[in-house]
Amino acid sequence: MKLTDVLDGTRIAAGGLKDFAKGIVHPTLRLGVTGLSRSGKTVFITALVHALLKSARLPVFEAHARGRITRCYFEPQPDDDLPRFTYENHLEALTGEQRRWPESTRRISQLRLTIEYEPQGLIARNLHGGKLHLDIIDYPGEWLLDLPLMSQSYAQWSAGTVAASRKTPRSTHARDWHEYLVALDSSAPADEQKALKASELFTGYLSRCRQDDVSLSTLPPGRFLMPGDLAGSPALSFAPLDVTPQYLPEAGSLAALMARRYDAYVSKIVKPFYFGHFARLDRQIVLVDVLSALNAGPAAVSDLKAALSATMSSFRIGANSIASNIFGRRVERVLFAATKADLLHHTSHNRLENILRVLVEDATHRADFTGATHDVAALAAIRATREATITRKGEDLACIVGTPQAGEEIGGLNFDGTGEAAIFPGDLPEDATAALDGSLEGQLKFVRFRPPLVKDTTFPHVRLDRAIEFLIGDRFA
Repeated sequence: MKLTDVLDGTRIAAGGLKDFAKGIVHPTLRLGVTGLSRSGKTVFITALVHALLKSARLPVFEAHARGRITRCYFEPQPDDDLPRFTYENHLEALTGEQRRWPESTRRISQLRLTIEYEPQGLIARNLHGGKLHLDIIDYPGEWLLDLPLMSQSYAQWSAGTVAASRKTPRSTHARDWHEYLVALDSSAPADEQKALKASELFTGYLSRCRQDDVSLSTLPPGRFLMPGDLAGSPALSFAPLDVTPQYLPEAGSLAALMARRYDAYVSKIVKPFYFGHFARLDRQIVLVDVLSALNAGPAAVSDLKAALSATMSSFRIGANSIASNIFGRRVERVLFAATKADLLHHTSHNRLENILRVLVEDATHRADFTGATHDVAALAAIRATREATITRKGEDLACIVGTPQAGEEIGGLNFDGTGEAAIFPGDLPEDATAALDGSLEGQLKFVRFRPPLVKDTTFPHVRLDRAIEFLIGDRFA
């Protein structure tokens, strides 16, 4: 066993012991919310918190439906080194005069919601009186895809990344970077300007792979596409070189410079996130934009499936015990949620869930063998549409109705963001595996709708209550 493995295990145990000591008197549940870019993380958290604060109708959330939730309120978050999730700003964006979807998650943030309830168990009544701290940790899914880097050398990562970039459809978007890569000599003396140029072109390649018409998912390093305060730092100024997995950089060479910065990225950015926050989660929801991948084609679907498998390989998964509570908690419940279900008629929701089950089959297989509980759901944390049936040429079409965002276009019709429209999005196939072969490419018609108009009320949703019950319902005994 490597010394670094021992030290890493010690860091996990230290965090677990600290959380265990606090949790005896003040029960806390740490819920991780993640998903790749534009999967709906910010909307989900805002909707979940708003529903609990405002006592929305949540029939499947049993403790709430039975009236056992007596009070919900904010308290200061426990981790002073994390930004607060700006719930109030996101709610204003959704409900303001120019109602719009809030800005996407670009960094980790946290929010503590305390839930008071009528306890049923003797221990709960006498020890903490029916109070649960729900700590919600919001973080970009792209950061999850960085975690495998902790077990890869720079040469291994370089070789794998370059090899993947030479396959369709990535190769089309890597041309500029590839042209520059050919001219780079890994054994040449270190050159700052060459490193910066390579990093710039590599980042451009990653960005193009993420565009709507491509929708690839496996694009580490995650901070390259959302650098935040790290923009321009040496830790983000590296790129792969065309080397073998066994390559050993010579001292003072360009490859040595790249490797040093790669190692700094892993040690100063990836590991602090993993040991400080990720390894301390109790529950996890992974939001997945299945519809965009289906619309982009088989390459996007295949890449999404690979990304989900890589995601699960990074979780500390399994049923918790006294030992794990003390020496490092495990994620004991994972919910995979296909978001934006309101862009489909409800008759396709079960089909959407089945497609997601196929996508996460490899990922959930690992969870099955470690005692973790997982589920799959099609949901819309905030429902932007309603349903209607329209008859056209003697055929009944199951449509959705809402207000398309300004600039959206379908069938040659441009929307200005003010009027409603009824849209037939298409049907998902009954056979989930048939949806993954590329036959749906361009067949589904998705339009971005504005948030629903609500005043002094709660947001409509699709299965938000089911998600809440699965993720935290068992803690209200």
